[in-house]
Amino acid sequence: MTAQPSPTPPHERPEPEIAELTRLVREFVDEREWAPFQDPKSLALALVGEVGELAELLQWVPADGAVERFADPARKQRIGEELSDVLVYLLRLADVLGVDLGPAARDKLAGSHRRFVADEWRGRIPEKS
Repeated sequence: MTAQPSPTPPHERPEPEIAELTRLVREFVDEREWAPFQDPKSLALALVGEVGELAELLQWVPADGAVERFADPARKQRIGEELSDVLVYLLRLADVLGVDLGPAARDKLAGSHRRFVADEWRGRIPEKS
């Protein structure tokens, strides 16, 4: 029996559709000539607003019941819409600022792997420093 190669760690895998989604968002904005209105400050504020709408869906849901609550198809669709709004504004903000989120996220995750070694941190909550 031959040894199976170890799976590629998540932080080293190619980013999924981030570049493609960024391109689609850029095209959407360009077709409407909205770029002049989408400066970083305005996009950050829009992003915060969308995060607020997402948080509103979870605000009064008991922590131990959130996953079950959003298993309902209508609720799952609703929270998916809010998550997508957050993603679209995040992609647009990164694009306007010239940040390639795929490599940036991989680099950040690689740093987290080094900082929070699984064998040392398993089951423990990281503290802010």
